[in-house]
Amino acid sequence: MSDPNAEDRTPSADDEACASLLRLRNTPELLSLVSAADEGELALQKRLRQEYPDDVVRLALGLTDLRKRASAKFSRAADMWFDRVGLEQATSEAVARHKAARFSGEVDDLCSGIGGDAIALAERCKVTAIDARRSVGLMTSWNAEAYGLADKITTHTADVERQSGSSPLVHIDPDRRSGVKRSVRIEDYRPGLPFLEKLIDTRSGGAIKLSPASNFGGKFPGCEVELISLNGECKEATVWFGSLAGNGQWRASVLPSGETIAADPLSARARIGPLAQYVYDPDPAVVRSGLVDVVAVQLGLDRLDADEEYLTGDTLVSSALVRPFAVLADMPNNERQIRRYFRAAEFGQVEIKSRHVPIAADAVRRKLTLSGQQAGVLIFARVAGRTRALVCRRADPAGDPVGS
Repeated sequence: MSDPNAEDRTPSADDEACASLLRLRNTPELLSLVSAADEGELALQKRLRQEYPDDVVRLALGLTDLRKRASAKFSRAADMWFDRVGLEQATSEAVARHKAARFSGEVDDLCSGIGGDAIALAERCKVTAIDARRSVGLMTSWNAEAYGLADKITTHTADVERQSGSSPLVHIDPDRRSGVKRSVRIEDYRPGLPFLEKLIDTRSGGAIKLSPASNFGGKFPGCEVELISLNGECKEATVWFGSLAGNGQWRASVLPSGETIAADPLSARARIGPLAQYVYDPDPAVVRSGLVDVVAVQLGLDRLDADEEYLTGDTLVSSALVRPFAVLADMPNNERQIRRYFRAAEFGQVEIKSRHVPIAADAVRRKLTLSGQQAGVLIFARVAGRTRALVCRRADPAGDPVGS
């Protein structure tokens, strides 16, 4: 992704960033010293600045910290290069590989940032990575080396609205920031909607990475919109077009399992049913894609309420598209009654969940007596038009409630 402040940076600022990166790259022992240090940061900085330039020391300290944070996103984070914004905006390795599976041949990766998507694409394709900052182009090249893919990625520094490559396939991660804040309006993205529409019209196929919270509904007719979650968090909306698109459907994909479902959200309508033995919480990708009813019908589940995404059923279903909870108690949303129940229960910790019922989870938890050893779940949900408090335990795929 392009730097949100790319227009505000003078060329010399990016040149200075490149110079510092190159100096640190040529001083690998400094990174080793930082990684091995056991003293406080101020003392470490003072010691290292006696031998190394200030900017390189600062960069080494920052990069070491970023590499630790990046381990949640990248398997080779310890050998990669980042800046703060680049890491924040980089696509996780698992999500990038999921998307890259549709690509083959040659592809342009626009607003490529530190190369998260480019690296995954390069495992299958020949990639031209284009970004407005030469410094992130350096990082992309070095990160490609960390994955053994240096010969598969060519970096290019350019404004993608003026020079966007000529490969038949394209991936783009437009900047989501308006000023210093992230925007959910595609109209505020850079490049904006007109440029994205032009890509759709002129390339044979491709993918547009958007925030899952963005206002993409109705913006991309004839395209497939895929919502992708990783470890229970919806990470992005990917607009697929041309030869890489499905049949104009909405899709929800759940990682790391890879389970996916695609359909017209209006093609199914789930029944509203009474609370059964299990409650199911649909994955965020399912909810954001509007496919809750489709999943419910496919899995043989009912909705608890027309305005509630929670599902229910008497059979324990094993699917990454939903998370199951075994129901232990159903009571009104009455604080006194809830507290009385937990005083007599064996819970030592409780997870509090709600979707449309406004709940201050921490305040509720502080009022509960949790003196036991078991883990519980308290779900506030609308059931047949009324708010109920459902005491549950997580259920495992084998069919037995966890902790029972």
